[in-house]
Amino acid sequence: MNQRRDFIKKSGLAIAALGLGFPSKGFPSTSKEKLFKISLAEWSVNRLIFSGKLDHLDFPLVTKQHGINAVEYVNQFFMDKATDKNYLREMNTRCENEGITQVLIMCDREGILGAKSASDRLQTVENHKKWVEAAKFLGCHSIRINAYTEVPWSADPQMAAEAMKLCADGMRKLCEFSDDYGIHVIIENHGGYSSDAKWLVGMLELTGHSRAGSLPDFGNFRIHNEEGKIISYDSYRGVDELMHLAKGVSLKPTTFDDFGNQAALDYERMMKIVLSHGYHGYVGIEHGERDREWESIIEIRDKLIALESQLTKEMH
Repeated sequence: MNQRRDFIKKSGLAIAALGLGFPSKGFPSTSKEKLFKISLAEWSVNRLIFSGKLDHLDFPLVTKQHGINAVEYVNQFFMDKATDKNYLREMNTRCENEGITQVLIMCDREGILGAKSASDRLQTVENHKKWVEAAKFLGCHSIRINAYTEVPWSADPQMAAEAMKLCADGMRKLCEFSDDYGIHVIIENHGGYSSDAKWLVGMLELTGHSRAGSLPDFGNFRIHNEEGKIISYDSYRGVDELMHLAKGVSLKPTTFDDFGNQAALDYERMMKIVLSHGYHGYVGIEHGERDREWESIIEIRDKLIALESQLTKEMH
């Protein structure tokens, strides 16, 4: 009789999982584990940092004061400190003292990954190496780079294939370096070809390295603006296509469809897609409204906390 009850209970959970869009393998191993964790991307408060109202070194503690215990850095805010061990050590100390997790570093302004010149691609790889080393020092799991290219955006498949080939070449070289440090190199859909999820998946697969991954951004699916006409990719489909390669996700509260239209994020729909791939890592909030950055961050944090609780109850 007990065996029969156990079977019914397990079968019920499996059916519930399918109804939610969760595979059974996606369950946390215990009911105490969170379905997902919450982090804050430093870009959310970029105006405060650029204006001098918030210092990069204080970002983790202020984030914790607002109820989030994990941070995602932006290299622009400590651009000249990547090799400064004293500065990086201070970052470590502040986070360790407060129990704050340093998740990843978003890297910008370090060259074009898909440059047409082989020497330029190599220079871009070289420019990113210091951030791989910094990520290792800080205990991050990844650096996020951009799949930008000198091949102009075009709907022509041949041009898209050329852009893919060039980016994959640079990506593989950087992954070969980062592998020695145990650091993932992840690409965000961030405009141009990279905001076409199928293109980005193809590029990562062409890279052919286990350290190459994705960072699906819920809102960054605008590909191109052509004479006032926005060319975009459906956010929900795009995230679904990128998730099997994901090492993290970035939450923006707006989405795109295939026709250039923007709409408010359907949190439940999107998070069910994320979780359906067995992902239980950090959901990085990357949004801060002007003059009410922290208030808007807290609003999203609370929505995620409530949703995580709701989905946990539904699953268990």
